[in-house]
Amino acid sequence: MSEPNAKGEMHGCIVCGKLYQLYVVHDSEGNYLGSKVMTAGGKAVEGYGRPLVACEKHSPEEIARAVNRVYGEQKNPDD
Repeated sequence: MSEPNAKGEMHGCIVCGKLYQLYVVHDSEGNYLGSKVMTAGGKAVEGYGRPLVACEKHSPEEIARAVNRVYGEQKNPDD
């Protein structure tokens, strides 16, 4: 088993587009494992299986609406 791969990437806030620097980790098969926001004022958006970031000022409702607008209705992982 090989080590996870981490690299720096720029991502825009899912709500407003403001840019943030992220360290994104993928496993040896390229599957997304997680990310950490390195720029002040941003937070990682968890639970969507992809590296997403949002400004700290946006509410969870704003973030969910933006994700649905961009990627479509998301399946509940508990189903």
